[in-house]
Amino acid sequence: MVGRAPAVTDDRDRQLLAWLGAGLLAGGLPTQEVEQDLRSVAAVLGHPRAQVACLPRGVWVTLAAGRPTTFEAVEGGVRLDQLSDVSAVLAGMRTGSLGPDDALARLSTLRGQPHRYAVPGVVAGGVLSGVGIALVLAPAWPSVVFAALLAPVTVALMLLSARSSTAATLTPLVAASVSALAAFWAASAGLVDAPLWTLVAPIAVLLPGATIVTGLVELAAGSMVAGTSRLGRGTVQLLLFALGVGAAVSFLHVPLESLDPARPVELGWWAPLLGVAVVTVAISLMESLRLSLVPWVMLTALATYLGQLLGQTLADNRWAGAFAGATVAILVATVVELVRPQLPRSVVFLPSFWLLVPGSFGLISVTQLEVGPEAAFAAVVEVTLVILAIALGVVVGAALALPVRQAARRVGLGHLVGRLRGGRNAS
Repeated sequence: MVGRAPAVTDDRDRQLLAWLGAGLLAGGLPTQEVEQDLRSVAAVLGHPRAQVACLPRGVWVTLAAGRPTTFEAVEGGVRLDQLSDVSAVLAGMRTGSLGPDDALARLSTLRGQPHRYAVPGVVAGGVLSGVGIALVLAPAWPSVVFAALLAPVTVALMLLSARSSTAATLTPLVAASVSALAAFWAASAGLVDAPLWTLVAPIAVLLPGATIVTGLVELAAGSMVAGTSRLGRGTVQLLLFALGVGAAVSFLHVPLESLDPARPVELGWWAPLLGVAVVTVAISLMESLRLSLVPWVMLTALATYLGQLLGQTLADNRWAGAFAGATVAILVATVVELVRPQLPRSVVFLPSFWLLVPGSFGLISVTQLEVGPEAAFAAVVEVTLVILAIALGVVVGAALALPVRQAARRVGLGHLVGRLRGGRNAS
């Protein structure tokens, strides 16, 4: 059997690493983590001196200094089920259980994978996400009903933005305007209380909280260009949301007392817990996750919420709860990844950003500009502390989890668990 020419093999390996990196970046992973993962795969392929550079919109790969370089652009995002497949390829390459040619074949079909639940699943997930987030953020029946009625508008905008870059740019402004107009009108009619919190729930899935926090994590890790660009993009999106709310305030001549940031709390302690469960199901429907993985995502989400609640209760401030929630989310997601290797840590962890609500709280804080500079300054300072606390919690949680992951890889724990599960299923 004639082996491949070295040049052909090198071209294949560069393309494989570039596609793998683009898939991970499209899933929203920090650039420094993607660079580390690609270098580890390159070493397995026999290229210990490979050089990798990542930005949110592209990845450069060369197998050694002075050798040819491959660039792969990141065009749009991927669903969580697609990110799970990319992570499975990464794990297979690391352990040697998946060959380069098979890995390339799997990655080449990634974008073409159909949504497991199609458009009805996305619509149902969008409605459930609005209901679930309302139960967490604004636990009052009027707010929950409002979220259920307005969420289909958000879903329609999401589907439209996936087909048009212009629509994607305008979606934050349009979504915020529609939700704010409906919420302030409903408040003037006496149908809902606390319209600021009420209007957030239907559009929370669009808010850039994860983007802003990931940018801060990248800055902390030394990825200055990637972190700055991601942080800038998230900030601009948040300002577009705030502009939409401000436009609704001006159009309806909303009185300042309606911009009170106090949360409505009419339902019992059970409402946020039910909301976490509903959000988990919503994420699974929208992101095409297999139903067998839902309990693990729900476990991480519940742990994140309880960690956030405990930290906020003990320290009596939001930033402590945000730090505790982010730390717990990373640690629990790492344990889940060890027990369930086919469910990567990133897939379990990313939905927890919805529960840490940096985007929701940020939008409400920025909207206080309508009230006055003093209220706006205090609100922006508070939300800045919350976002920094989440970023710090992610960094601390990742640092605490790293020795556990490294030890598990050395002893092959993930492979052993997979073998045990396979044997149990076979019996």
